[in-house]
Amino acid sequence: MSRSWHDEPVSSPKHQLNDHDGVGSVPYIPLSQPDDTGGDQSIGALVKDATQHLSTLVRAEVELAKSEVVGEAKKAVKGSVFFIIALVVALYSSFFFFFFLGELLSEWLQRWAAFGIVFALMLVVAAVFGLLGYKRFKKIKAPERTIDSFRDTAAALKPRRETEEHFPELRDTAQAPGSVRG
Repeated sequence: MSRSWHDEPVSSPKHQLNDHDGVGSVPYIPLSQPDDTGGDQSIGALVKDATQHLSTLVRAEVELAKSEVVGEAKKAVKGSVFFIIALVVALYSSFFFFFFLGELLSEWLQRWAAFGIVFALMLVVAAVFGLLGYKRFKKIKAPERTIDSFRDTAAALKPRRETEEHFPELRDTAQAPGSVRG
């Protein structure tokens, strides 16, 4: 039985998706092997590992952003259904049904009053469906976990930038991923 990426552990608890809409979590990708001591590696091997780790980190960030955006897009589609219903009621049904209703009310009221009541009823129906759609769209939020993760990544890389400023030879070595300059 194969495991999907939904079954993998996540990188941290704040990256765990617990939404009820079925959107999965972003898998944890270990940056080094558990048995790897790393004590006697060459600079080239370290640069290669750093490049690989950075690539893995970027792929995980993109996957996190994708999963959050998909979840929010599903909410947007569900909310737009109510706007579509409001539009259909206001455009198609209004002419036939509400004209009939106006004529029916004109049997007991003056014609202008009957059609005024029907017009008010049309506005109420459109407003109710519009409000339902607005409430659905209001539930859409920014991808907070992705934003936090990007901030954490930037904060983790900041000491590296400062180190490269003090030791330019590290920056030259890091420019060519997987290669060692002699």
